[in-house]
Amino acid sequence: MKSNMRQYLMSLLTAVSLVALSPALAQNDQLSAVEAAEQSVNDLLGRVEELRPYFESDPARYYAGIEEEVGKFVDFREVARGVMARFSEDATDAQLTAFGEKLRSTLTRFYGSALVEYGGQELTYLPPQDPPEDPNAPTNVRMQINSEGARIELQYALFKDDQGEWKLRNLFVGGINLRRQYHTQFAALMARNNNDIDAVIEAWQ
Repeated sequence: MKSNMRQYLMSLLTAVSLVALSPALAQNDQLSAVEAAEQSVNDLLGRVEELRPYFESDPARYYAGIEEEVGKFVDFREVARGVMARFSEDATDAQLTAFGEKLRSTLTRFYGSALVEYGGQELTYLPPQDPPEDPNAPTNVRMQINSEGARIELQYALFKDDQGEWKLRNLFVGGINLRRQYHTQFAALMARNNNDIDAVIEAWQ
């Protein structure tokens, strides 16, 4: 039971971390990553509120809306590359794309189930630690969630893509590197499937 509760809390906190990023993040590359994240919170929360009634009655519509929003700021190909880590050196472009799409689907379900439970916890943005001199350089946006006396810090690893848009490629929740967590799962599947990347992508849940 404790394990299930911990897993649920992790999914909720991870989903809330995604609340801080929305279409505005990509649309206004003149803002800093933190400014863009702050500006976009209300818009995405509004979309979640709009979709919440469909979670039970029309889950396909609900998840489609969540996937649409998530897909605007998460670079799933970069997430896939990070999760694969050293294995990505042997992956083809097609395999990186395929695994990215698999992550898009599985993470949408993971985050979407948690987002529907979001209850308006207080979000506080924290000043950056050792910000890069170049405002366009990859950076971490830090946020603190205050809920029932507990304080959890979140970090989003952001970078600007070739189009100059801020994109997310990793998350840290309470100091836990989620990309590393997924890599552990990927590496275990590689060991069980004789390092067959296609088989691992097919088996990914």
